[in-house]
Amino acid sequence: SLAKLSFRPRSYQMVPLIMALRQDLPRLLIADDVGVGKTVEALLIVKELLERRKIKRFAVICLPHLCEQWQSEIRDKLDIEAVVIRSNTQARLDRQIQGDTSVYDYYPYQVISIDFIKSDVRRDVFIEQCPELVIVDEAHKLSAGYYSGEVKKTQRFELGEQLGGLCRHFLLMTATPHN
Repeated sequence: SLAKLSFRPRSYQMVPLIMALRQDLPRLLIADDVGVGKTVEALLIVKELLERRKIKRFAVICLPHLCEQWQSEIRDKLDIEAVVIRSNTQARLDRQIQGDTSVYDYYPYQVISIDFIKSDVRRDVFIEQCPELVIVDEAHKLSAGYYSGEVKKTQRFELGEQLGGLCRHFLLMTATPHN
């Protein structure tokens, strides 16, 4: 897939791709410093898995303010048009679909706001129709909360927990070392 890219990755950005290709079902935590190119590293894996026909669909789950940035990176670097799914776009996307299909099943390339998808109902529908590859950006935001001296699972944590048990290909990305 390298010949089909619209950019030239640095050699160190190839390491996660090589690691992913050595696994039957790639499941990685990419924990590089800010600005090193975690997005590029993830997109290299996406492109290669698409080219090898190991996946047909993928979703990026990220913080709401990063949705357009991810959509732009996917468009610019892979020449793929991903849809942004969040509270202010889902109704419009639903209207564009004929029949009873959900947005998660209809659109093959998705950028989803974590705050939109974390609710029980939306999470369950997404989990049921989960694409072969899920990328979670800012994965440290999936952590459990610590309230009044006790650890409690947040909706984000439950989302990450379910995805981790279900996804065939799973990439977690963070610049924040976390437990």
